[in-house]
Amino acid sequence: RFHAFQTTTPTFGRPSSSLAAVSKKDSYSVTLLPGDGIGPEITAATKVALQALCDKCGFSLELKEALIGGAAIDAANDPFPQESLEQCLSSDSVLLACIGGYKWDNNPRELRPETGLLKMRKEMGLFANLRPAKVLPQLL
Repeated sequence: RFHAFQTTTPTFGRPSSSLAAVSKKDSYSVTLLPGDGIGPEITAATKVALQALCDKCGFSLELKEALIGGAAIDAANDPFPQESLEQCLSSDSVLLACIGGYKWDNNPRELRPETGLLKMRKEMGLFANLRPAKVLPQLL
């Protein structure tokens, strides 16, 4: 399940949307899944950006990290431990960084980072990742 935040703040030039999977509130819980490779670095930068957004828009985020991918295999011998799943399910939103790397390429299928991603998608009813994109006017 994906959760979008709906606020009454400016949309910075983009059309506003009335779609919201959670009701508007003062604080949201977010599970961060830093994963592998540059994932922890991306997650650190994301925390800074999210704090700036919270300061500007007047709400707060409770950020908690959980394990997925190779980091989870190394720590718990499971690419997506039950504790991570439970934390994701209890959050308003989940932000996933990166998973995988050469270190785990030769592991058996059940101990590969992408198996954790597939398990997360199955258990949470997900089917796609959302990524920021800029559409060039020439493509419209």
